[in-house]
Order: sequence, then structure tokens, then C-alpha cells
Amino acid sequence: MYTFLLILVILDSLVLVAAVLLQAGQGGGLAASFGGASSTDAFVGGRQAATILTKASWWSGGIFLFLCLLLQLMSSRVTQPRSIVEQQLRDQQTQQAPAPLAPLPLQNAAPSGTTPAAPAPPTPAR
Repeated sequence: MYTFLLILVILDSLVLVAAVLLQAGQGGGLAASFGGASSTDAFVGGRQAATILTKASWWSGGIFLFLCLLLQLMSSRVTQPRSIVEQQLRDQQTQQAPAPLAPLPLQNAAPSGTTPAAPAPPTPAR
């Protein structure tokens, strides 16, 4: 879906560029407005007839903004980590499980597999 909308935005941008570049100028731009043409119509611009190119540029501009908004909303809902460092930390945490602690050997304990010897009887006092 994302790729389809991206292709539509690219096609719409091509139509928008063509519609804007094919339109005729509206009286020389800012240089004519401030340079010598002092009428209000030259600065603000008079009411022009809506041609097919004007309508095409308005519609394609609106569609372009709408599609870009949709693409931005779709791309902001990514569940991936935002940086490589976060991804590496998550990988390390899942791979390294804490090792169980082994009990410490007792110094007076008998070796495994043998029974402890009975204590020697007390010697009689003389």
C-alpha cells in the first residue's frame, strides 16, 4: 500500500510540474509590480479566467498534499527501533541470559561419592 501511494505521489508531482510550467506568466512577476506598474491590479492581480491548467494545478497540488499526509501517517507507525544502538542493545539483551549461580563448595565436605568417616572416639583421660 505504501509503495502504491508513493508511486501516485510521484505521478501527481509530474502532473503538477507540467501544469505549473505550461501556464503563462501573470504580468512580469515582482519586478514589474515594484518597478513601474503602480496600479493595484498589477500588485494583487486581477481576476483571471480559470483555465484548464489552473484547475489542473490546484487539483494536483491538493492531491499531492493529501497523499503526502497519508504517507507521513503511514511511515510514523513503524515498530522498528529508532536507532542502530537501540537495536544492538535489544539483541544483546535477548541473547545474553544470566547464567545460574553455582553453589560454592564447602571446605570440610567429603568428596562426592564417599561417605564421611565417623568421628574418632574420645580418648580416655589418664
